[in-house]
Amino acid sequence: MLRTFTAEAGIGDEPITVSVRALDPEEAIGSVDRTDFPIVAGKEAMIEAHVLSGRAQAFTDAPSGFRGPLKDIVERPLESNADRGLFIATLNALLAHLGMVRGTLHCRDRDPTECGTEIAGTIAADRGRIKVGLIGLNPAIAEALTNTLGRENVRVTDLNSQTVGEEKFGITIEDGGRANGDLIGWADLVLVTGTTLVNNTFDPLFEQIEAESKDYFLFGVTCSGICRLLGLERICPRGRD
Repeated sequence: MLRTFTAEAGIGDEPITVSVRALDPEEAIGSVDRTDFPIVAGKEAMIEAHVLSGRAQAFTDAPSGFRGPLKDIVERPLESNADRGLFIATLNALLAHLGMVRGTLHCRDRDPTECGTEIAGTIAADRGRIKVGLIGLNPAIAEALTNTLGRENVRVTDLNSQTVGEEKFGITIEDGGRANGDLIGWADLVLVTGTTLVNNTFDPLFEQIEAESKDYFLFGVTCSGICRLLGLERICPRGRD
């Protein structure tokens, strides 16, 4: 995708330097008011890419750094989470430079918690007490959904073996490797973490969402560029520029 886009934009062969580095939790999300975010618990990391004037971030469980020509990222085979993380962060930064996408930097301090409240409130105001499936545990969003919609109307899946099976906010976190298909079939609206683009689980999820004509949002900064290029629905109320 990035290869096609840069070729069409006429920038694929220009000597543009890409710089990517991993951020520590405080750099990434500031001084948050809860300790159960995956990045704080050390289960995920944030990388940040700089391309010309563009600056953007992506979550990954395999953070790596890079400094070199854009062409090297464009031609990199996407064979690992590390490769895909570099690719997606770079794409986000390039589109930010071109003014094609906003909110490519994660919210900070109190905003990650307030983001969950805002997402749940928006869903309830627009659609009422519908059934929502959350793919990828974001604790602030999960808690706000259960508080707003009722725990009987919320299901959450995750791929972290240390989280699966735990009871949080009155619901049990389900195994995403086994339960995602059933969750999509059950839900009226599916919220999908952008991290699925990095860990290579997004395609089958979205194929089912489309096949069953489910309403959905991808959430977070990681998915900002892909959503812009593919016209996918994204929700990220507190993302920064």
